[in-house]
Amino acid sequence: MMEIERAKELAAQTAVEAIRDHSIVGLGTGSTLRYAIEGLGRRVRNEGLDLKAVTTSFQGQLLAREFGIPTINSMNVLRLDVAIDGADEVDPDGNLIKGLGAALTKEKIVAAMAEHYIIVVDQRKLVSHLGERAPVPVEVVPDALTLVERLLQKMGGQTTVRPDHSKAGPVVTDLGNLIIDVKFPRIEDPRVLERRINDIPGVVDNGLFLGMVDEVIVGSITEDRPSVEKRSFKKRTAR
Repeated sequence: MMEIERAKELAAQTAVEAIRDHSIVGLGTGSTLRYAIEGLGRRVRNEGLDLKAVTTSFQGQLLAREFGIPTINSMNVLRLDVAIDGADEVDPDGNLIKGLGAALTKEKIVAAMAEHYIIVVDQRKLVSHLGERAPVPVEVVPDALTLVERLLQKMGGQTTVRPDHSKAGPVVTDLGNLIIDVKFPRIEDPRVLERRINDIPGVVDNGLFLGMVDEVIVGSITEDRPSVEKRSFKKRTAR
């Protein structure tokens, strides 16, 4: 376990090394991104790197503040030079499932704003097809919860309203919504599924990130030592 954590850290540092001076950077959410934010903070402190960051969660904003990275609101910028985030699954075409950190809508906004979108994962997140291990998170306005659950089940999904284990009740996102985790028997066509889910009234967005990635940096254990592999993808020009 210690070695895979080192591999994650090495992959995050590789992503951070690509950040140029005077950049506006999108920063995602999760354990891998902590390594990236910490690494960026070191560059700001040691190299005088001049940058601003748009974060996808309160957690990311607090981490950025802790490590001396100035943050701005996404409403105040037209685009991001680069965004770095993690993922829960990555398929061979660079498509993703994201959202187990309950920040999927803000993460998708940041991904769409980024000129260059980098995903940092360890080897455990690589799958042959989406939905192999992770459910598809769906962010839902509270008033639509019953409707959305029923229609997702009609589509063949097994639904679970994500519980918050730190209190009695469900997880509430930074935007004030709920998360339904949906396990499908097999996702045959992710693009069709993405559209069908988002067509349900009350759905804010879902955790299928398709054709959005420019680069995936994978931290692995090779011959008992941490290593990094870069994979490049051609993302869709328009959504």
